Amino acid sequence: MSTPDSAQHEIAALSLQIDRLLDLVRRLGEENRSLRHSQEQLATERAGLVARNEQARSRVEAMIQRLKTLESNG
Repeated sequence: MSTPDSAQHEIAALSLQIDRLLDLVRRLGEENRSLRHSQEQLATERAGLVARNEQARSRVEAMIQRLKTLESNG
């Protein structure tokens, strides 16, 4: 059977554990928000790079087409 002192000690230990867990939850929440923000930025950057890559591909294909036309006319 628990004595009042041991019960108080257990309550204090549980309270400390709860405080630590709450701190961990807060830190993980902040980290999660930060990671989501980074993910959104990277997705935006990737979309921009994909668009630039497609523009470059189109330009190269147009140049190749012009060169083929010049070659066949020359």
